[in-house]
This record gives sequence, structure tokens and C-alpha cells, in this order.
Amino acid sequence: MNGSIGIFDSGLGGLTVLKVLAERFPQESFCYLGDIARLPYGNKSPETIRRYGLQILQFLKQQNVKAIIIACNSASTVFLGENDFEGIPLLNVIEPGAEAAINVSKDAKVAVLGTAATIRSHAYRDTLKKLNPSVEVIEQACPLFVPIVEEGMVNDPITELVAKKYLKEILVKDFKTIILGCTHYPVIKSDLKNVLGPTVSLVESGEVLAQKLQQLMSQNNITPSNTPRRIRVCITDLTDHFERLAHHLMSPIEIESLERVVL
Repeated sequence: MNGSIGIFDSGLGGLTVLKVLAERFPQESFCYLGDIARLPYGNKSPETIRRYGLQILQFLKQQNVKAIIIACNSASTVFLGENDFEGIPLLNVIEPGAEAAINVSKDAKVAVLGTAATIRSHAYRDTLKKLNPSVEVIEQACPLFVPIVEEGMVNDPITELVAKKYLKEILVKDFKTIILGCTHYPVIKSDLKNVLGPTVSLVESGEVLAQKLQQLMSQNNITPSNTPRRIRVCITDLTDHFERLAHHLMSPIEIESLERVVL
């Protein structure tokens, strides 16, 4: 099987996952889909998110992918427990993220930051509780973080002000393990660290998904690619702003193909 690995997200945040995977799997080709035209997913109903997700999964299947990573946390909540799409292995971000947080936490206290849809689903809370019934969980919706990232407002005083508002309870209760339950959030990691302090552990999707993808490929007998690598980024709306942001998020890895697609 010499197809590429498919990844999708509601916007460009999932490029934080693609960058890590491209570094960890230098022999593999990737096909990324960012649904910018319908961003954000976090304020939409589960039914709408699932409909969008199925359209994207169908698109990626048509690109001859050999595995698909649902990098979008909001979409992962509605596909939780589904291990394949029409025979193509699926990997979501919820379960690996929860597992990593349990392993990292020294006091069985985990905070979850996410979109309104992710927090409303309680997918992380429920998964964390399955792994450790005694774990204490705080869930915090951070709806402004996605547009902040898409606007490129990194290391910005406004971003820190918004973070201080969202992270107030986490700071008061002294939670030290934080799941970044949206692939956009690692982009503003430095802003979050400025508010939370240096001793906090931030669990990011890219790192944990790299380990799980290796396991997935082994379990499903997916062989490494033996064709020249290609990194293809498809987005459903293309502007100069998004083009610049995409290249910035992936730097120094080069995007070979950046194109607008219609689902």
C-alpha cells in the first residue's frame, strides 16, 4: 500500500499535527484537508459536524489514503469508537490525548481545554474516567482561541488576556496537567505557558498521535511508502492570509502542494 496518510481538521490548526507526523515519518506522504470555508466546527451541532466529517472522509478516500487521522477534536467526538471508514483505518485524537494525560499527571487532576462542541460532548472527561475513575477533571470551553489562531495572533497581549479569563478556575485549583483539546491551541502554547506558568504539562495532539499512528500501521499491516514523499494541503477556502499562515505553521517543512478543493 503506497497511498498517503490522510489528516483532516476544521481549519489550519491540524497543521500542528501534520508537522509533527511529517517529522516523525519522513518516508510517508500526507494529504491534509482543512475545512476553512465552514470553520469553526466548535459551535455547531454534532449532526452538522458528522455530516461535514463524512464528506471529508469520502474526499480523503478518493485521494487513495491508507489511513486517516481525525485531527479535529470536535469531529473526533462524533466519530469516537469508530475504527475505520469503509475499510480505511481511522485514528481520533480523544483517546490518545486522554491516555497521555493520565500517564503524565502526578496528582490525578486533569484540565481539558476545547471548543464548545468538544466540551459539551464530555468525550475527554468520560474517556479519562474510564482510564482512571478517581481522576478529577475540569473542562473549559475556549471558543475564542480558534479565531485567534486563524488570525495569527501569537505572542499577543490580547491572546493572554483571553487566556487569563478562560484559565481562571484551572489556576485557582492548581491543575498541572492540561489537555490542549483542539489542534489550534499548540500554536498559542507560549501564550498559555505565560498564563499557566512553567511547571504545567501541556498535552498536545501531534506528539501522542505519532505514537498511535506507528501502532495503527503495525496492527493493520500498513507498509511504509516506497514512493517519493509528497505533502499536499487542501483547504476549502484559499486566501493570501491562509496561504501565509499554512506555510508559517509548517516551517521549516515545505508544503509541496497547497490547493483549494470543493467537497
